[in-house]
Amino acid sequence: MKTKIRQVWMNGKIVDETEAKISVYDSALMYGDMVFEMTRSFAGEQFKLREHIDRLYDGLKILRIPLQMTKDEMEQRCYETIEANKHLFNDDDEHRLMIDVSRGLLGIYQRIDGLHKGQNVIITDFPLRWTVSNMGHLFDTGINAVITSQRAIPATLMDPKIKNRSRLFYLMANIEASQFKGDDNWALLLDTAGFISEGTGDNFFIIKDNKVITPEGHDILRGISRQYVIEELCPQLGIECVEGKISPYDVYTADEAFMTGTPFCMLPVTKLNGLEIGDGKVGPIFNKILDKWSSNTGVDIPNQIKTWNKIDGEYLTDAPTPYNFDPKKNK
Repeated sequence: MKTKIRQVWMNGKIVDETEAKISVYDSALMYGDMVFEMTRSFAGEQFKLREHIDRLYDGLKILRIPLQMTKDEMEQRCYETIEANKHLFNDDDEHRLMIDVSRGLLGIYQRIDGLHKGQNVIITDFPLRWTVSNMGHLFDTGINAVITSQRAIPATLMDPKIKNRSRLFYLMANIEASQFKGDDNWALLLDTAGFISEGTGDNFFIIKDNKVITPEGHDILRGISRQYVIEELCPQLGIECVEGKISPYDVYTADEAFMTGTPFCMLPVTKLNGLEIGDGKVGPIFNKILDKWSSNTGVDIPNQIKTWNKIDGEYLTDAPTPYNFDPKKNK
């Protein structure tokens, strides 16, 4: 009989979501010592799952977290998790996978009986609409990017190209951005030299004179969506796309700007620190790229997000979300 509780793949078996737990002595809790990925589907089909898994394994290698599971096995476990939960999804839902791999118990706690020894591998599957349910209006109005005093962590200290759970600096930037006057304020981080780096879970682009420009890839997470824009969408449309150093001045004087991220794909940025970028409206090149993304995947991306209802009242809380530290602002 199929359960009414979402299922999680954890350390070799499918368990109820409520039973998927790791020890308080796990290195992930002690140090943020965990590599992770989050994916999405289009019309139920996973988008670039293998690219996400490749990046996950790159991070595991560099952080020296040993894992016997192969990439092929990881991919298969992801599809098993989707299959175990498919009956719980609405017809118009998309699958949002979260893959977490921690180093496991610290050595001094290995002697405790009853605790899982070795790495923790956890794969969850939940509706994408949870993440994007309040973002639909942003396709029409755009984001106000707020440059925070919190800087991005440079690769010389902790390489941001590894998608890891040591993200307190992201959270502090989100808290600061949430205190900016008005709504739809998203944090935008500078690097240590004062150039634009990235958002707190999204990559940044500007458009100037019909050219798309994004920060260089040395001190940022090289997003899967970012690469899709650079390597596939822009070439398909004949739009020049380059990497370069971007100063706040370049953003203020740009024609358009946008952010990319797995859950929402692309969102326009129409203001920086409250000042309009270009004419302060969503621009034609942004719409052209987004339309191509929709066409390639067979899903009207903005319309899908707009038509999803907000999270049911029983789930609305005052707790922050990854993209909004003050959820009450956009209820």
